[in-house]
Amino acid sequence: MTEGKPTETPETEGRSPEEIRSNIEATREQMGDTVEALAAKTDVKAHAKKSAEEAKQRAREKVAEAKTKATAAKDDVLGKAHEDPLPFVVGGGLVAGFLLGRWSKR
Repeated sequence: MTEGKPTETPETEGRSPEEIRSNIEATREQMGDTVEALAAKTDVKAHAKKSAEEAKQRAREKVAEAKTKATAAKDDVLGKAHEDPLPFVVGGGLVAGFLLGRWSKR
């Protein structure tokens, strides 16, 4: 091996210095991307924050869905009460009678 002069290896044989430099630069960029990806995977705080935000969003969606269902159920009951109020009047009377009976026994 000659001092100061690099020896050719099978990987560099027949390639120009510009090609080798370009290959080195591409490898450095790939290594930088890999290091960034590994750093992101080990960032526990960011993962926890992301999971919390996802859970909040799911909860918001569930609340909105529940509100929609409750409104629909309310509208359905009110519609039925307007169509035929007798069952609701009887039910209300039974509840009122039950409560009066419980309070009068005290």
